[in-house]
Amino acid sequence: MYNCPVARGSVDVLKKVPLFAGLDDRELQAIAGSMRERKFAAGNTVTEEGAGGAGFFVVESGEAEVTVDGAPRGTIKEGDYFGEIALLTGSDRTATITAKSDMVCWGMTPWDFRPLVESNSAIAWKLLTAMADKLK
Repeated sequence: MYNCPVARGSVDVLKKVPLFAGLDDRELQAIAGSMRERKFAAGNTVTEEGAGGAGFFVVESGEAEVTVDGAPRGTIKEGDYFGEIALLTGSDRTATITAKSDMVCWGMTPWDFRPLVESNSAIAWKLLTAMADKLK
């Protein structure tokens, strides 16, 4: 099997993300193959509160500020992820995320994610369990 260097990089990143902790290397490779690298310059808006949400992101490097209704709510950094609810529901973004430094992220759209989980019940179940744990 040919390993694309772009996908390989995201496998290494995915291994650090608690959401994907229960997945084996083969499952991580399947997810990584659906992800694309996205870069954001310091000061750029990554997502905007109220805007349509069509992607899930994992942060490889950099840092961003999270605000809701203009109020600071935290920081996102290497190994963090956001947009998992939008990935499942297509709902609007619930926060604005602004890059504090240059960022490299790996993104996945719902139209890439859905066929992946529909064709692999093991990945679907592990991700569902991880998301439920996060909501506790």
